Amino acid sequence: MRTFIAVELTPELKAGLQELVRRLKGKGGDVKWVGAHGLHLTLKFLGEISPEEARTVETVLRDVAGRHAAFPVEVKGTGVFPPGAKSPRVLWTDIEAGPVLAALQKDLELELEKAGFPREERPFRPHLTLGRVKSPRGLRDTLTELERHREAVFGRMTVSRLTFFQSTLRPTGAEYSVLAEAELRC
Repeated sequence: MRTFIAVELTPELKAGLQELVRRLKGKGGDVKWVGAHGLHLTLKFLGEISPEEARTVETVLRDVAGRHAAFPVEVKGTGVFPPGAKSPRVLWTDIEAGPVLAALQKDLELELEKAGFPREERPFRPHLTLGRVKSPRGLRDTLTELERHREAVFGRMTVSRLTFFQSTLRPTGAEYSVLAEAELRC
């Protein structure tokens, strides 16, 4: 099963981000846009794992969550990956949470590594993917609109739980199902 660990967004935050996506879509860029169901803050992508490994992940998830308190995040600003690229591959919005989010993600990464899962080589960059660029066709106007929201605040929420998802790839896009959830300390 293909899996990852993420923070699920509130419905209000998803609605606000879908309004941004609607505006960006209207500019006609050749981009595969993320639907509301796909908007989440990924903390760790695990890829294909076995049912036995999934049970290990659930245990690690609960242990790590129990060591961290709930915390606020703000969804603010927009950008592209790679940064400053004339031909970007990903359009995103930023997550601001200070050092508490980085500490949580690092703890999760280290505990999963101890359990036998490979460590992510790239540094953690908290963001929400809005869309993936398929080709440069019509992209200029889309990027201009994205830039208009570079400093915009899209909403705030309190992160109070971690979610372990299974991702099933379908011709219509990925479908997500919850395998486990772990509450952070209040």
